[in-house]
Amino acid sequence: MAQAYQTKASILSGTDFREVQKKALAIYAKIKRRSKRIPYVRSAYFQKDKIFLPLFWQHLWDKEKWQDRMRRLKYYASAIELIHHNKFAPKSKENPNKTSEILHRFTGITKENYIFYVQIKENKKSGRKDLISIFPEK
Repeated sequence: MAQAYQTKASILSGTDFREVQKKALAIYAKIKRRSKRIPYVRSAYFQKDKIFLPLFWQHLWDKEKWQDRMRRLKYYASAIELIHHNKFAPKSKENPNKTSEILHRFTGITKENYIFYVQIKENKKSGRKDLISIFPEK
């Protein structure tokens, strides 16, 4: 297992999807206010490069089951903290579906000691990095 970053953030509480979504969107709105165009978080691992966030939300809404959406959203606060502060190397590999992309998978541990993963897609040509997915360990 790759080195895992220990976050100070807890998983978002709530039993209802709308409850959890409201908290995650509040965090996203705060980030969105800081940028004029596309919301992003600067990453310590990528030498303060921007990691753009909208693709994650698009990916989240592609999920059919709302339980799966909620399971992923609960780790949103921890994932943002991981992207912002983590300096441990991720597991990186070329995207098998698109050779022009590299997928970076970071491992994190929440305050409650739950393991989760954050996946970032990097375009080889432009160097643009997007947050694709957040998911807990099975």
